[in-house]
Amino acid sequence: MDLNLLVVFAAMVEQRSVTRAADTLGLSQPAMSAAVARLRKLFDDPLFVRSGWEMQPTPRALELAGPVGQVVETIRTDILQRLSFEAATAKRRFTLVMPDIGEVNFLPRILSHLAVHAPHIDLRTLAMPRHAAASVLESGAAELALGYFPDLRKPGFYQQKLIDNKHVCIVRSAHPIAGPRITQAQFLAASHAVVKPDGREHVFEQFLQEKGLQRRVVVELSHFMSLLPIVESSDLVATVPQDLAEFFVTHGQVRMLRTPIRPPKIDVFLFWHQRFQKDPAHVWLRSAIHGVFTKTAKSVNSVKSLTSA
Repeated sequence: MDLNLLVVFAAMVEQRSVTRAADTLGLSQPAMSAAVARLRKLFDDPLFVRSGWEMQPTPRALELAGPVGQVVETIRTDILQRLSFEAATAKRRFTLVMPDIGEVNFLPRILSHLAVHAPHIDLRTLAMPRHAAASVLESGAAELALGYFPDLRKPGFYQQKLIDNKHVCIVRSAHPIAGPRITQAQFLAASHAVVKPDGREHVFEQFLQEKGLQRRVVVELSHFMSLLPIVESSDLVATVPQDLAEFFVTHGQVRMLRTPIRPPKIDVFLFWHQRFQKDPAHVWLRSAIHGVFTKTAKSVNSVKSLTSA
């Protein structure tokens, strides 16, 4: 059955006139008459017969009026009506793919925003190899990926840039290297702590290998969060993403140094599958996360401006 015929039927029951029903639905009178003829054939009944100035429903039409009206109303309210999302009252759980760096540095800010604007929203995070992120977003097992995921820059996925990011060096506050920058000679002569998370791309290490640059690696770690106490208590140098370095400087006894070389950027993006592009709840969460990062960036720039002045 063509469901449009049910809409025509409901309009005829309400208006009792082919002309008025056509005007209500935005149809021409010939198109309306043709639809009524199809209805009569479908139900094998005249359905509407002329009586004076109106088209009166037959007993069969009166029997159908209630059920058809319910179907049409359901289509209008439950199917065609655009869904909305009220963050203040919504109860929902979102799953985000992000590395441990994101859990430490990004998640607290996001949770603070949700506590104020969406107190009943819960979050769950997943850490996995970069190549596995696409499958969980495609399946719906996770709604968003937040971080450096070059494998997701492909058809079927959307992306939104959150922050510019680059590599910097961190050393303990009283490290013998002075000044805001480490020279290439100092960098290559120093002993290093390196983090190589399982299943994730090691951009900086690959860059050094391509350039033929070698330095002594005293310790190799699997998790970035193990790095801070090691750097604080030694003369080791570590090269990490700038956003993580800023977190370490805030919460530890370390300082940040500009690197003597410029490896590829590792900007932080928000990624999602096209299946969630129009979902109201998803749209709200993406906007909220982007707003958190925009607000943070403005605060950081303000601090830098005051410091420079």
